[in-house]
Amino acid sequence: MRIALFGGSFDPVHNEHIRLVRAAIGALSLDRVIVMPSYLAPHKAGGARASGEERLQMCRIAFSGVPEAEVSDYELSKEGTSYSYLTCRWLEERFPDAERYFLVGADMLESFFHWYRPEEILERVTLAACGREREIPAELHDCFRRRFGHDFTEFAFVGEEVSSTELRVALAFPAEVRGEIREMDGGVLAYLAGRQTYRYPEQERALELEKPERRAHSYRVARMACGRARSLGIPEEQALIAAMLHDCGKYVSLSSPLLAGFKAPSGVPEPVLHQYTGAYLAEHVFSVHDEEVLNAIRFHTSGREGMSCLEKLIFLADLLEEGRSFEGVEALRMLFRRDLDQCLLRALEQQLIYLNRTGKPVFPLTERAYQWILAEQNAKN
Repeated sequence: MRIALFGGSFDPVHNEHIRLVRAAIGALSLDRVIVMPSYLAPHKAGGARASGEERLQMCRIAFSGVPEAEVSDYELSKEGTSYSYLTCRWLEERFPDAERYFLVGADMLESFFHWYRPEEILERVTLAACGREREIPAELHDCFRRRFGHDFTEFAFVGEEVSSTELRVALAFPAEVRGEIREMDGGVLAYLAGRQTYRYPEQERALELEKPERRAHSYRVARMACGRARSLGIPEEQALIAAMLHDCGKYVSLSSPLLAGFKAPSGVPEPVLHQYTGAYLAEHVFSVHDEEVLNAIRFHTSGREGMSCLEKLIFLADLLEEGRSFEGVEALRMLFRRDLDQCLLRALEQQLIYLNRTGKPVFPLTERAYQWILAEQNAKN
């Protein structure tokens, strides 16, 4: 009997997971694949957005059309951090006479050297890796043999890169804003339709204050911000809520009852005012009480001296989201992915040059933000 283990957060499960399993079944002649949602993956701080029971149910729905697939709650029932060496030990005890495999993608393979007790894992299973649309480099095979004394198995799988982060962002926005989610099984989407798993109902109401094109902009900002948040150590939920609400004050008149009690700071140019009304609405109307999120909304247009990492992220995502088009935007996007502070410096510099050239007023906070990040970068260098 040939059996494989396929683990992950599955937050949410998507079609690439299903296609990978089907490819492995064909390539490795597998009799069974055990799909294993983790309780808490060692490499993912903060845990999953969906509960264990929801992820288990989503996997059952998604893999219901794969006869060889069995969805297990072993790691979920154990709770605590889900270490693969313990799961592989369980697999060996359950199937002592089977030929056992552990399915991983190329990205997981590259980090396998840093897993907890990798040697013990390899005593019980053969690692089976897919390179997706690219072959796994021969150097990685060499490194693996030198470290562990034998190689991993490679199987072909030509798939697409699907981001669970982007799917969570899409599920947080109404369908008319983000469009159809083609990367997920229809049954899973139907299951989620009646739940609040990836939704933020209070904050979602803020999008109703925006024009359709502005809601689409907020969605693109959220995609960009959340895609970078994890690498910066920023909780995804903070980035998502700040992006979702950053422009909620843009079309709300100062005479609106929603802004009763709001007092605008003196000397604020009209194009900047909505960052302050947005922060007020977020706190007083849409139940946001996280001061970091409120400040990210409050200064997303002007910036300020001493910006937090979240503030920098939302400021830049608002400026550079994929719908923006201006000279130098692609270079700034590349810098955004590499060095947030350098990107902020260049973006503020370009913004000030533009304002001065066009004779538009420069808000003092923007000038101070530039001088601050310039000094910070000079000190680093």
